[in-house]
Amino acid sequence: MDFEKEFTAQLDALRDEGNYRIFANLERRTGEFPLATNRQKGAARDVTIWCSNDYLGMGHNKDVIEAMQQTAASCGAGAGGTRNISGTAHHHLLLEQELADLHNKEAALLFTSGYVSNWASLSTLGARLPNAVILSDSLNHASIIEGIRHSKAQKKIWKHNDVEDLDRVLSECPDGSSKIVAFESVYSMDGDIAPIKEICDVADKHGAMTYLDEVHAVGMYGPHGGGVAEREGLMDRVTLIEGTLGKAFGVVGGYVTGSAAMCDFIRSFASGFIFTTALPPAVAAAATSSIQHLKQSEIERAKQRRQVAKLRAALDREGIPHIDNPSHIIPVMIKDPVKCREISDILMDDYGIYVQPINFPTVPKGTERLRFTPGPMHTDADIEHLVSALSALWSQCALSRAVA
Repeated sequence: MDFEKEFTAQLDALRDEGNYRIFANLERRTGEFPLATNRQKGAARDVTIWCSNDYLGMGHNKDVIEAMQQTAASCGAGAGGTRNISGTAHHHLLLEQELADLHNKEAALLFTSGYVSNWASLSTLGARLPNAVILSDSLNHASIIEGIRHSKAQKKIWKHNDVEDLDRVLSECPDGSSKIVAFESVYSMDGDIAPIKEICDVADKHGAMTYLDEVHAVGMYGPHGGGVAEREGLMDRVTLIEGTLGKAFGVVGGYVTGSAAMCDFIRSFASGFIFTTALPPAVAAAATSSIQHLKQSEIERAKQRRQVAKLRAALDREGIPHIDNPSHIIPVMIKDPVKCREISDILMDDYGIYVQPINFPTVPKGTERLRFTPGPMHTDADIEHLVSALSALWSQCALSRAVA
C-alpha cells in the first residue's frame, strides 16, 4: 500500500467536507486574557479569544501563577515518574484532599487529564465489577465512550437526559448485574444540564451506581464551585464525581472523587493511572490554589454570569440563532460545515475574533456551530464588537435570522 497516498486522500476528503481542523497559533499573555497574540505568515496581531474553556480566567490568576512558579522553583519541573515509581509528591496528596473536600467525598484520585480520568475509571469499573452493565447517556463525551468500549462490559444507551428511558433500560438489565449509570452534568456542545436528582432516583430504584462527569461544571456552579451537583445539594447522592483541572480551574489534569475504597480500587487496577507519569508538582500546587480561591470567591462566577446574559440578549436583538440553555455555553448555530469554517476564518482575519468552528464528528452533521464561552474578563465592548461582526456576516452569508 502507498501509505502516504492514503493519508493524503483521506485528509483531502476531510477538507472537501469542510471538517478539516486548523489550529490557530496563539500566545496567551498573562494578565491580558481574553486578548492573545496570533502569529501567522510572519506577522503578529491581537485577537480576542471567545471559545476558551478557561471559563473564569483562572489560568491568569496571580496566586495560581505564583503557586506554580514557587513550586517549580522548589521541587523542579517534573514529577519524576509514575505515582508508583517515585512520582507521588506531597502536592499531589494536598490536591487530592482539596478535591475530596470540594465534592464532600472521602477521597479523590488525580489523573493527567479529564479524558484519561474518564477512560481509565470507566474501563476499570466496567472490566472488574462482576457482570457489569454501563448505561450511557446518548450524548456522552468521547472519553466516556472510549472507557466503556475499553472495559468490554455490556453497554446500553439511553436517550439524552430522558429519565423514563433510563428507567426502561435499567429494568432490562440482567439480575445480579453491576449497573453503572454514566452521564454528564453540563453537556459541552448544547449547554444543557442533566436532571441529576431524577437520574439518581431511578438509579437508586434499580440499585445502580451513578457516575457523573462534571468537567464543564466544576468551578462554575455551586457556592464553592463543586459543580451542578453541589448547587442542587446532590453530591451525596452521586457515587462517583469526575472532573477536570483544565477548564474553570485554569490548569491541567483530571480526577475522580468518591469513597475511599472506590478510589483505592481505581488506583490499584486502572492502567491509565498506574502506567502514566504523574502531574508535575507545580501543576498540582497551582490547581490547589485555584480550587481554594474559587471555594471562597463568588466574584468570578457572578461576572461570568452577567456577561453570558449580556451576550445572549445582544444575539437575540440581532436575530442570531443560538441554543437557549441554562448554562454558560452559547452555541450559535450555522448548520453548514463550509459556512461554519468560513465565518470562523472571517471573524479571525477581519475582526480579530477567535472562535473555533465545531463540526462533525464533535457534533452531528447538519448541526455545525460556533461555540462561545463568555468569561468575566470579556468587556461589554468585546460583546458589542462580536455581535456586530456576527450580524454583518449573517447578512453576507445569507443565513436565516431568528424570529423574535
